[in-house]
Amino acid sequence: MTGRKILCLFDVDGTLTKPRNNINPKFEEFLQTKLKPFCSIGLVGGSDFKKIAEQMLGDDVIHRYNYVFTENGLLWFKNGKAGETQSIQKFIGEEKLQTLINFMLGYLSKVILPVKRGTFIEFRVGMLNVSPIGRACSQEERDAFEKYDKEHKIREKMITAIKQQFPDFGFTYSIGGQISFDVFPNGWDKTYCLRHLEDESYDEIHFFGDKTEIGGNDYEIFKDVRTIGHKVVNPEDTRKQLEELFHL
Repeated sequence: MTGRKILCLFDVDGTLTKPRNNINPKFEEFLQTKLKPFCSIGLVGGSDFKKIAEQMLGDDVIHRYNYVFTENGLLWFKNGKAGETQSIQKFIGEEKLQTLINFMLGYLSKVILPVKRGTFIEFRVGMLNVSPIGRACSQEERDAFEKYDKEHKIREKMITAIKQQFPDFGFTYSIGGQISFDVFPNGWDKTYCLRHLEDESYDEIHFFGDKTEIGGNDYEIFKDVRTIGHKVVNPEDTRKQLEELFHL
C-alpha cells in the first residue's frame, strides 16, 4: 500500500469500542501511533457528537482523527474544523415529522417488555433514534433487552409496522447497537459521509464495521462501491484485521 493515499473509516460501537463503552486507551494509542502514520483515519457514527466524543475519550477527538462524521455525516469535522450541516426537520418539515413521531409513540405505548425506562425517541440532527426499552436503561437492562429482542424481534416488528403505515414517506430504518433503531430520509445512512470525501482524492477508503448485515446500520457503506468493506465482530478483531492489512 506504499505510496497510495488511504483512508480508514471506523464505526464506533462494536468496532472501536464495546457497545456504549469508551475505547480502550491502549487501542486508541495503537490507532494514533501505529496506524495513523500509514493512512488517514476517520470515524463515522449514527450517534451525536456528545456521545461519540465521550466514547472516544474527549472533545479533542476532532483533532486526533482526520475526519469525524457524527449522525452519519450530517454534522462533521475535517482536521478539527466543522463542515456544512443538514437537519431532518429542515429536510422533511415539522408536520411530516410529528405525524411519524406520534405514530411511533402510540405503537410503543402498546408494546409490553420485561422492563421499560425513559427516552424512547431521541431527536437528533439527521434522524430519530427509537428505543423500545428506553435509552435510560442500565447496562444490565440493555444487555437483557438485546437478548430478548433477538428472540422476539421487537425492533424488527416495529419497523415493519411503520413501513406499512407510511409506505411513501421515503425513510430508511436501520437497526444498530443493542437497544434501538434509527429512522432517517433515504440516502442518509452512513454513505452520506462519503459525499464529503469526493474531492479528497483517496485511492482507497477502507470501512470497518460490525453491523454489516442487511438492516444493520453499517450495511450500506460496507457494500458501497466507493469503499472496501471489512466486517468485524469486536474491537479486538478490528485491531487484528488492521495489523494484518498494514503489516503492523
